[in-house]
Parts: sequence; C-alpha cells; structure tokens
Amino acid sequence: MPKTGGLLIGMVAGFKSEWRPVFDRNGGRLHVGIRTLAVLIMESNDMIQAIVRPALLPVVRRLNELDHEIGQSDQAILALARADETAHRLMSVPDIGPVTASALAASIQDISAFSGPREFAAFLGLTPRQSSSGGKERLGRVSKMGNRYLRKLLVVGAHAVLFHRKRCSDALRSWADRLMETKPFKLVAVATANKLARIAFALMRDDARYAATPA
Repeated sequence: MPKTGGLLIGMVAGFKSEWRPVFDRNGGRLHVGIRTLAVLIMESNDMIQAIVRPALLPVVRRLNELDHEIGQSDQAILALARADETAHRLMSVPDIGPVTASALAASIQDISAFSGPREFAAFLGLTPRQSSSGGKERLGRVSKMGNRYLRKLLVVGAHAVLFHRKRCSDALRSWADRLMETKPFKLVAVATANKLARIAFALMRDDARYAATPA
C-alpha cells in the first residue's frame, strides 16, 4: 500500500512538472504541494485550469482512498501494539511508534538469545563497520547485515529523534543534539538508530519502560 501511494504521488508530481506552463497563472507559477494540489483538483478550483483536471482526477481520488485505508491500518496497528505488553513498553522510547514497536515485539521472541546490546545491534545491522586499517570503528558506517526491515524502521525513528531534538531535553535527544554539533546528519542518524536498538534491547531484557530522564 505505501508503494502504491508513492506511485500515485509520483504520477501527480509528474503531471505537475509536465504541465508546468499550464499551471502558470498571470505570469506567475502555482507553487503548491502535492496534497494541496490534490485538494484543488477535487474542488475544481479555478487555480487549476480545466484542461488538466480530468487527467488527474482519477489519480487524486485513488490517492484519497489510500489515505483512508492507511489511516484505518494505522489505527489497527496502534490497537495491537497497545494490547501487546512488550510493544507497549517499547512505545515509551522517543519516536518508536506502534509499527516499529510491533515489528520488534513480533520479530524478537526471546531476547535472551542475544548476549548483549551490541550483539542485538549487530543482528539489526547497526554495528559500526570496521575499517581495513587496524579494525578501527567509524561512527555512522554500519555493516548493513541482519534484519533490513527492523533496521529501516529504527533509522526512520532516529530521523524523528533528530528532527524533534530541540523540543525535549531527555538524555537521548540531548546526546543526539551534542553529536550533531560535530558530525553530519546521516552519520548521527545511524548512530541514533544504534542507540535506539540498544535501548530497545534493555527494555525487552528488563521488562521495563523508557525513563525520559533529563540530560
């Protein structure tokens, strides 16, 4: 479903680019986002010239249907995550939502199978990759082995942590904020994903919730 939604958004964006001269109004281009453009098309707004609307209307309708279906799926996943004790505890971690929490809870049946947080991070492919000179670890360069789906979810969560880091003063976000002062965003995002994996391991091992203590 997400891939279909992305395809439809791409189609609307492609039409917008191809018909750019038609979108020009009074000598100035119509600068709107894809979602705003979809609303204008559905409303038959005069900002969108009539010649374009029939071509885009079926795509926009399907995009709206997908939005509704995704919303229903999100609600179902949230209910399942809240009903699962492990997933519910994992959602206490900053920016680990119901999808990531549910995926971790369903994938990791026995956390004791891992010797520690580093082995768990390695299972997810989030351990630093060793360089060829002396085995030195470099921040942000990971092996990318292990469970790709869980790794992707944690990296997405890490991006959210970084985007929201100025709003909160808990230890995780403060740590990430300090790292951003000296490292590029992508490297910090991977390092934060590694940190999220280690936190998740500790919570599953200790049957605990995340304590958002100030830095």
